Amino acid sequence: MIGLISVTKAGHAAADRLAQAWPDARRYEGPAATALPRAFAACDAIVSFLAVGATVRLIAPLLAGKHTDPAVVCVDEALRYAVPVLGAHQGGGNDLARRVAAVLDAEPVVTTASDAAGGAGLDDFGADLGFTVGPGSDLAAVGAAILSGERVTFTAAAQWPLPPLPPNVVRTDRPEPGVPAVVVTDQKIPLTERVALFHPPSLRVGVGASRGAPAEEIGRLIDGTLAELGLSPCSVRSLVTVDAKADEPGLLAAAAGRGWPVVTFPAGRLAAVPVPHPSEVVRRAVGTPSVAEAAALLEPGSVLLAAKRASAHATVAVARVRPRGRLAVIGIGPGARDLLTPRTVAELRRAAVVAGLDAYLEQVADLLRPGTRVLASGLGAEQERAAEAVAQARAGRAVALIGSGDAGVYAMGSPALDLAGDDIDVTVVPGVTAALAAAAVLGAPLGHDHVMISLSDLHTAWPVIERRVAAAADGDLVTCFYNPASRKRDWQLRRALELLAARRPPGTPVGWVRDASRAGQAASISTLAEFDPMVADMHTLVIVGSSRTRIQAGRMVTPRDYKWADAIDVMS
Repeated sequence: MIGLISVTKAGHAAADRLAQAWPDARRYEGPAATALPRAFAACDAIVSFLAVGATVRLIAPLLAGKHTDPAVVCVDEALRYAVPVLGAHQGGGNDLARRVAAVLDAEPVVTTASDAAGGAGLDDFGADLGFTVGPGSDLAAVGAAILSGERVTFTAAAQWPLPPLPPNVVRTDRPEPGVPAVVVTDQKIPLTERVALFHPPSLRVGVGASRGAPAEEIGRLIDGTLAELGLSPCSVRSLVTVDAKADEPGLLAAAAGRGWPVVTFPAGRLAAVPVPHPSEVVRRAVGTPSVAEAAALLEPGSVLLAAKRASAHATVAVARVRPRGRLAVIGIGPGARDLLTPRTVAELRRAAVVAGLDAYLEQVADLLRPGTRVLASGLGAEQERAAEAVAQARAGRAVALIGSGDAGVYAMGSPALDLAGDDIDVTVVPGVTAALAAAAVLGAPLGHDHVMISLSDLHTAWPVIERRVAAAADGDLVTCFYNPASRKRDWQLRRALELLAARRPPGTPVGWVRDASRAGQAASISTLAEFDPMVADMHTLVIVGSSRTRIQAGRMVTPRDYKWADAIDVMS
């Protein structure tokens, strides 16, 4: 919940705008001296339409710690600035300030050093992956060393899909004496000065238990096994077992006491997992020859660290899971920066590796964090580009694969997802398509049913394309032509227009837009009878209206054909 605090007329109006935009926001009424403490106690974040000084005086007595306090963002009376004053990293205050600024058309004022320098802060390093900060970590000293450009080492036994670190952070097999270090490990290690230790969620503890097994016995067996291996309980992702033990009180209590979720699996799935110590006794009891080992090893790529250990009423096994790489397939829109979605920006800054066409990478180069690895390639290398991005994700990295417009429309989504398996996490970020950008320039030509067809026959045989154009003509669909022409393809658009003209009036509107939303944008509206196909090139999108499309005040309009439109015409 986001609490909204305001005391002036302008503040109330701005708070109302946020409340309308965000379903999880609510206004706290009354004097700020009472409303702000109530919101502080109940909310995850607060937007205060008060001066920073006034807000700080009111929240100062309420502060408990950076891991529990809500984020607080102040907005000035003129709605010019959104300033995080508490919980910028840990509480998400910087992100909240950006959200506030987007709604109120304000400027986010981010003062945390790592963000101001364009890097990622150590406070929330790996937080979205489930990393926890090891006890005794010197985040402030290591963070200062990174910002100062000192040599800092980064050590991790496995490749995790983390955001990029600046070039002065160098990956090494082990920390170097006297050198600031970032260490990612599931081991318990002694800390020296200027070491930031992070525990990743890399361990699964498999548990089998007899009915009525005491929580204390299960807990002792788990703790002893982890201690024997030098493993940190902070790296335990979950306690795993068979479905039949989902309601076992002792097992549930042992997990709850350590803050671990319990995940259960059907006996049939566990029975299919090869284990070193199967048991027929266990098979007869619960339907699988192994519970502890099989549950720990269920995730592909897991490595058994501790084979089955037994006490009187329980068994325990521990496995290390393989980190899953992350691939974000991103559409960067038609070209204008203000048509680049906030989610796209976030994913670009989240990625340690960014792959794409060289021209597209140039458009977003300023958004990438220092240390981002850029994989640029030229036209015609789409398949190779997709394969390299997937390979990088399979290696455990955080990867962004970019294309223009929308990732799934004549872009990189299809070749990438055709190669990606279930061994990596994939997210597809939508973007504003060229068709939408061009349609907005021309008016409202897509107001009714429409179709998009690429006229490039490099990968699709022309007879197939021609059949699709004919089908669009038969269906009287508004038709958007991508890739209408190039230096080597100069007749396809003319032929496509002939097919449409055979089934549509000569006065049917035809609009074209070159470089939609970019510098040098050009556009015009003509008709099927008068349109000159020679104006089109690879940077042009051509939209041919249906028989119902008309030109209204110099704009293409395709009516929705609803009855209420006729009623408006009658009333006017």
